[in-house]
Amino acid sequence: MNFHVLTLFPDMIMQGLGTSITGRAIKQGKLNIEAVDIRDFSEDKHRRVDDYTYGGGAGMLMQAQPVYDAWQSVMTGIAKRQGADDFSEVANQVRTVYVTPQGRPFTQKMAEEFASCRDLVILCGHYEGIDERVLEETVTDYVSIGDYVLTGGELAAMVIVDAVSRLVPEVLGNEESAQFESFHGDLLEYPQYSRPEVWHKRQVPKVLLSGNTREIEKWRLEQSKLRTRERRPDLYAAYEKLQAAFACMKEADKRLHIDMLECISRGRGELLCWENDEILIQDRGSRVLFHTWLTEGWDCEDPHVQESLAGKYHLDNIFQRYPEILEKNDCICTHQQVVMQELEQMGFEVSCPCYQAVCTRREKLPVTGLYRPDGKPTDQGLTIRQLTPEYWEVVADWYHRAEDEEDYAYVRSRVLDGAIYGAFLGEELAGFIGFHEEGSIGMLEVTPKYQRMHIGMALETYMANDCLEKGWTPYGQVIVGNEASLAVQRKMGLYLSKGLIYWMHKK
Repeated sequence: MNFHVLTLFPDMIMQGLGTSITGRAIKQGKLNIEAVDIRDFSEDKHRRVDDYTYGGGAGMLMQAQPVYDAWQSVMTGIAKRQGADDFSEVANQVRTVYVTPQGRPFTQKMAEEFASCRDLVILCGHYEGIDERVLEETVTDYVSIGDYVLTGGELAAMVIVDAVSRLVPEVLGNEESAQFESFHGDLLEYPQYSRPEVWHKRQVPKVLLSGNTREIEKWRLEQSKLRTRERRPDLYAAYEKLQAAFACMKEADKRLHIDMLECISRGRGELLCWENDEILIQDRGSRVLFHTWLTEGWDCEDPHVQESLAGKYHLDNIFQRYPEILEKNDCICTHQQVVMQELEQMGFEVSCPCYQAVCTRREKLPVTGLYRPDGKPTDQGLTIRQLTPEYWEVVADWYHRAEDEEDYAYVRSRVLDGAIYGAFLGEELAGFIGFHEEGSIGMLEVTPKYQRMHIGMALETYMANDCLEKGWTPYGQVIVGNEASLAVQRKMGLYLSKGLIYWMHKK
């Protein structure tokens, strides 16, 4: 990811971000931070960038010209890197953040949103601010880190860069560090302890010394709930509402809603709306929207009942009440056919209807004879291991759904995130499987040379057991018509949803 900070004090930015985790990520090439000196673009021989304000008033104001020229130079560089002919071709695609007390409060959700950008431009003001005309022409986001005034925007810019950087894949070196900390899943982080076991007559909680993973996770969740209720009642109220939605979906149809339930259970789900039996959740990582309508009666065979429900939904649905949802998102997974039909009329198309395949057991699945859970070779020489970055092109070429540049980029990101696992016979890659961004098991492929050797089942068993080790419910999605995959799910003992889910994308 590339950060471009427009500032009057570039040394302050580079020195502040050149240490610790961000400094290490810069050296390793996982982050690129460019501090652009706005004074370099001044047309004044003394490099002045400020002047008096029209209408009078105390203090000086940063002028539009040097700020605009500095911003334009960054956009031109981005355009060249992307092969565009002119900076205007990328200007509408790149977020430019102006740090100001007048902006929206900076949150973890905003950091997650910025982390999905390839380039992020941050503009630091000084004096009494910046000429409004250049802000209107360049800025996409006005962001505040708090209700107080600083002497300049550099400290705020560094806060944003630090918060966003730790969400960039491989920056922390341990994916779980970014996933399970404060503000994850609407709960504050639980208390943590290190050696010695007793310090100042204070004992480490005994459960943490027990080695019982389930009891430890249970204790941590309870501590997070207690801490959030005491310190951030606003967050706890959001958590309680999310859990209530979870209970309703589980009671209505656990198998059909397993993707939404797991999104919440894994701390990734954010409840955007719950009105009139409609529930809309967004996955914090992938930004995918999950939608369902819990109104009873869809299983009724009477066509008049079906028609009445469809008419009711058509007249008053969540996407009509909040059209901005469709403006900001281009990928929605809905769990009702009538919603799919409504979205088709609103500019979306079905990419694939799927069954949900759910593993309901709590114990690990029986290991097939083709691989060992410790990763050591079997008699057949099969091992399963996480794929390293050099395999991404091979995976993209094999994966049957990688049809264009966007699909290739997705496959590459999954490999770089360590989400794809390969089955090897000796050193030859025989097949692979992975986790999709939203958490489902998928992307299963076996090369023609090694088909009918149960390698696909070995890979899926491996992934299901990995989920169970993490305390997750393993689930995947099978496209309607893929009878071979459906047969594998049944053979493994997975249960299929009666209803379908529909993946929708903007046309």
